[in-house]
Amino acid sequence: MAEIYSDSHLREILTRTRRVAVVGVSMNPVRPSFYVARYLSLKKFDVVPVNPGHAGERLFGQRVMARLGDIEGGVDMVDIFRRSEHVGPIVEEALAVFPGLRTIWMQIGVENAEAAALARARGVDVVMNRCPKIEYQRLFGELRMGGFNTGVISSKL
Repeated sequence: MAEIYSDSHLREILTRTRRVAVVGVSMNPVRPSFYVARYLSLKKFDVVPVNPGHAGERLFGQRVMARLGDIEGGVDMVDIFRRSEHVGPIVEEALAVFPGLRTIWMQIGVENAEAAALARARGVDVVMNRCPKIEYQRLFGELRMGGFNTGVISSKL
């Protein structure tokens, strides 16, 4: 059964988040992980790309890291672009190396209840099967400009 996340909860996560590790980011500009990471960087998030196949290369002005443990300093959120069965070790590493981690975010199609329970047991918020780019656009008014009904009322009386 799909989890339900309130708009206020998602908005709060996206508002408090400043530094995001994007695990599984692609260097290919047509891949969703590329354009989500690019979008977040354009929205002034500090995006740290993570992909062992491209470690040391540069993406959006940042050096690509091989693994979460290679990132200096903390991150507020880990955004995961990996298949659901690969999420467990990523969450375990994130919890081990980022004591101040606030959010684990699993992309559309990515869900792992065991990893989510592990993170939540440590007080970390978890969002599964959602995209922070889409949620940011929906919650902060950008999709309305394209004619989408976002379900967010922006008019003030």
